[in-house]
Amino acid sequence: MIRVAQCWDDGVATDIRLTEIFRKHNAKATFNLCPGIMEDETVMPHWFEPTYRGWSHRGFSGGRVGKKDLTKVYGGFKIASHCMKHETVGRVSLEEFIRGAVDARKILEDTFGMECPGFAWPCGATSDDSVKALRDAGFRYGRTTVNVSGDASRCEDPLRLAANCHFLAPDFWMKFDEVKKTGGVFYFWGHSYEMMDCDGLWKQLEGKIAAISEDPEVQWIDVIDIVS
Repeated sequence: MIRVAQCWDDGVATDIRLTEIFRKHNAKATFNLCPGIMEDETVMPHWFEPTYRGWSHRGFSGGRVGKKDLTKVYGGFKIASHCMKHETVGRVSLEEFIRGAVDARKILEDTFGMECPGFAWPCGATSDDSVKALRDAGFRYGRTTVNVSGDASRCEDPLRLAANCHFLAPDFWMKFDEVKKTGGVFYFWGHSYEMMDCDGLWKQLEGKIAAISEDPEVQWIDVIDIVS
């Protein structure tokens, strides 16, 4: 038996299509959200003009799920803090970082009416002080961007939780099979905007989700279950 967990970052509007796929195939997922950068209304995905000089993913914006649509889009899935405005360790003070992490959790718990003890480190950046601050604030885990081979539940520190791979990793199935042979947890993550509006990438992702769901030796779990 292999247990599989997944999480997705940033609360982008391409998650609308993503959650439809997960519901279709009865797949569990955790979404790491930044409520401080959300508008009331959903901003739909779009392409920028070639002259745009701000951040984008290859000229594409995943949009943003609006506050009014949060429970509609993410209802039934687990939710975790990703800081208020993606505050990143090393770019802001420790006080600003932990305030962003905790304030986001409070807003998300109020919005969804459930505990949100998980966290995803913005940009994967951590420090000993920030790990201690998260732990002291009551967070149960903090997902990094570090990759680990084999059973993802064998982590020394849940506040520095590693995944097996990114969802677009070329060795995705090799890592999956590695865990399946020995048992344990296979854990992957990503951003849905990385698939842009490319139907080929979306079909590829749905094929992975369907194959995992149809495998009788697989059990979907939530990320919090890895450290429970």
